[in-house]
Amino acid sequence: MAPLPRPEILTIRAYTPGVSHVEGANRVIKLSSNEGAFGPPPGVAPAVAALTGQFHRYPDADMPALRDAIGNRFGLDPARIVCGAGSDDLIYLLCLIYGGALPDGSPTELIMTAHGFSMYDIAGRLAGCRVVKVPERELTTDVDAILAAVTPATRLVFIANPNNPTGTFIPSTETARLRRGLPEHVLLVLDAAYSEYVDRPDYEPGAALVDAGDNTVMTRTFSKMFGLGGLRLGWAYAPAAITENLNRIRIPFNVSLAAHDAGIAALAERGWVERCRAHNSAERARMTKTLHDAGIGVTPSEGNFVLADFRSTARANGADAYLRARGVIVRSVAGYGLPHCLRITVGTTEENDCLIEALTTFCAAPR
Repeated sequence: MAPLPRPEILTIRAYTPGVSHVEGANRVIKLSSNEGAFGPPPGVAPAVAALTGQFHRYPDADMPALRDAIGNRFGLDPARIVCGAGSDDLIYLLCLIYGGALPDGSPTELIMTAHGFSMYDIAGRLAGCRVVKVPERELTTDVDAILAAVTPATRLVFIANPNNPTGTFIPSTETARLRRGLPEHVLLVLDAAYSEYVDRPDYEPGAALVDAGDNTVMTRTFSKMFGLGGLRLGWAYAPAAITENLNRIRIPFNVSLAAHDAGIAALAERGWVERCRAHNSAERARMTKTLHDAGIGVTPSEGNFVLADFRSTARANGADAYLRARGVIVRSVAGYGLPHCLRITVGTTEENDCLIEALTTFCAAPR
């Protein structure tokens, strides 16, 4: 008889990554995974190349140089920064630390939004939590719905701000209201993976709430704006006690030498964030308007992607197939409860031109 997994493992639906290739296509335009439009900053490649001859050495487990670089770049205390193999790594750890079972053996509860990032559900179930998905308001985090869902078993609340895959956000007044309304023993995790793309005075990624108390964590990533998705590097900023707990259980050497030095080099690139944000804002606005003019609904987005609404599952599937036949890959979000939508990453101007031309032609064709 084969070994049996814990029962909750069988309730987990494996994460579905964005498609990377199309069979038979000579050229592929990948707009499915929200990767940075321009790859990593120029200084990253030389920094990684300089490690040749050192790959047999373990990295520094405490990563002081990387944590200092992050702290200096964002004005944060390096002692309260924990790095990981992508922010997903840290999401898993937080669920394992603060989820699990209550003293009576019943499961703790993790609250997330209906169309929130699927890794919260996966990590929560792995930890033994009961995952509670609350409705959104116009595809946006509804603070009142979250607060209404809290029970004595609630231990974790996860929100992505901006949210993936909808692109919507809530302002700092709402994240502060959420924190005030939650019991003190409930950990609020603010996933700010797309924060570098936001250019609004009413937005705050979460550091202020972390500094204000003992029960909020902000997670960030190098996979988007800094173009290091393939190297897997993320970080969390947390109260001292939570930082200590994360360091108790994280895998030793969970950040590779290459990711470590690439992260430091990426942060040092002057003007990179500002240039990439300006490109993203202009191209996102152009894509939104052009798709809207073609009859496609577009949810207002603060990330490096847009959520395109084709009004029906058949229409969305047809658009997806049409794009793939032309070597353009976007992301189906049926697994997020949005089968009538496609998520489209903002790429380079040339890539966006190809996407816009293809979808405009698709929408103009007789049905």
